[in-house]
Amino acid sequence: QVQLVESGGGLVQPGGSRTLSCITSGFPLDKYLMMWYRQGPGKERTWVARIFPVGNTEYSDSVKGRFTISRDEAKSTVYLQMRNLTLEDTAVYYCYAWPDYWGQGTQVTVSS
Repeated sequence: QVQLVESGGGLVQPGGSRTLSCITSGFPLDKYLMMWYRQGPGKERTWVARIFPVGNTEYSDSVKGRFTISRDEAKSTVYLQMRNLTLEDTAVYYCYAWPDYWGQGTQVTVSS
């Protein structure tokens, strides 16, 4: 059974940091392009970071230099380290194993 379970969301102050985790099971993590998407209030779901099977990474312009995606195959987990968070980072963050599997999302709220 395929599962992607995100965790680590919550309330964080502007300028703060947060690390999201996506624990996966039921598929070979090292064979998939893993992505983080987010959907802010009233906005479309957009991608923010991705890590290819060979390990290279890419980021959207809105998070480049602030977010880091990584993968621990031994733990079947994908991470999203977020720093210097702003109000505009408030969103539900989703883990996505392209092109097949989505997680349920975890809410990140940036507020003072």
